[in-house]
Amino acid sequence: MIESMAKTLNADVAIIGAGGGGYPAAFFLDKAGFRVLMIDPIGNLGGNCLAEGCVPSKAVREASLIRSYAKKYAFFGLSGPSPQVDWNGILAHKDRVQKTRYEIHKSEIQQSGILFYKGIGKIIDDKKIEVCTENESFYATFKHLIIATGSRPHSLQIPGAELTVSSHDLFKQESSVPFPTKPIIIGGGYIGVEVASMLENLGSKPSILEFSKSLIGGFDKELSQFLFQRLQSRISIELEAQVKSVKGKEGNYEVIYVKNDQELSLFGDLVIMATGRECVSPEGIENLGFQRSKALPVTNTLQVYDFPHIYAPGDVNGKSMLFHSAVLQSRITAHNIAAGGQSVARMDWKSVPYAVFTEPEIASVGLTEEEAIHMFGHRIEVIKYEYAIDARAEILGETEGFIKLIFDCEDKRLLGAHIGGIEASQLIAPLALALREGLDAEALARVAFPHPMISEGINKAARAFSP
Repeated sequence: MIESMAKTLNADVAIIGAGGGGYPAAFFLDKAGFRVLMIDPIGNLGGNCLAEGCVPSKAVREASLIRSYAKKYAFFGLSGPSPQVDWNGILAHKDRVQKTRYEIHKSEIQQSGILFYKGIGKIIDDKKIEVCTENESFYATFKHLIIATGSRPHSLQIPGAELTVSSHDLFKQESSVPFPTKPIIIGGGYIGVEVASMLENLGSKPSILEFSKSLIGGFDKELSQFLFQRLQSRISIELEAQVKSVKGKEGNYEVIYVKNDQELSLFGDLVIMATGRECVSPEGIENLGFQRSKALPVTNTLQVYDFPHIYAPGDVNGKSMLFHSAVLQSRITAHNIAAGGQSVARMDWKSVPYAVFTEPEIASVGLTEEEAIHMFGHRIEVIKYEYAIDARAEILGETEGFIKLIFDCEDKRLLGAHIGGIEASQLIAPLALALREGLDAEALARVAFPHPMISEGINKAARAFSP
């Protein structure tokens, strides 16, 4: 039974949400001497990333990678059977990773001075929230408010949408989704292609239905096309397919879609809705004049427009819906609050790297080639380093891929970087740093990268532009 609201707690900073947009700021400000109140419905750190997203999905993905190595036994002069798939065992591994991370986070909370509550934070006005837990409800006032309520899976509003599962259903703790042999994935964004790739590695025969003309919208066109060409040899992909409805029952579904003005059907044993993510604002956001289903508008200091003491880092602002981006935004928020609201730190959205954990991986940071041409015209030069001539790629038998660097011809600054192929997710990090710090081709050319590693390609590509 919930007690009546008999108390009001006063905090310097109130934080709604303990995911990547919330907890880095909480710990920073706590150590800086601020009285920090944090509320989260999960009751621990990590948000959706740890509960149902990037961490558990990559745990499953790594299991799928281990099995996929058997496809290359002959290349290395090896032989033997492919490992058998124990889907429940893979999910148990995922659960162990999540449990371990939660135990670590619980200890971090206990060692801090943060006032942490498992519950819901409702906005009353721009100075007060209501905290609702299982046992009590009370008001809390604050000098600064951080809204870090993240995002959730988006679902098409079509007949039969309730028959589908989302990435949350697949990767949450103690998931009961059975292993699909012929899954149909609605959506060819990063979630859709990642799930398709890992399930194919485990023996499924997935199909992707994507509404647009290409996979992975927003990426460099050459990079998107590279991924499409590599995936379509393993996965059935239909582009420009408009899904109209889902029919059937457990284990036997029909997805009806339209392509080239023709109505078609696809049959499978599981339908996965992977049509992106949508922002989730806290209850009561209407009291500040915003809609719950819309991204909160923020400046590059993460302050909500018209409310300089309210910040909205992470997925909730819709600008860069990635966990590592949310962490950076959270830290920028904390620095600005610690400075008394001064704009001592600003978010550089273009220097946030993107990685898609398919096989092969793709990764990107900065301007695409199309964007660079539009902004700079003939002032740019595009340099490509092909994996086909790379020593490590040859050793691994992964010679299809490239590193693509875009430079400003006048000052030699790096404008963008795009990688398709093995280890792309690792290789993009130094290029994101170079972009953020405004480094030029000479800086990349004068670093000795280790041999024989694919990272040498960064150095060689830079040297091709600036010998």
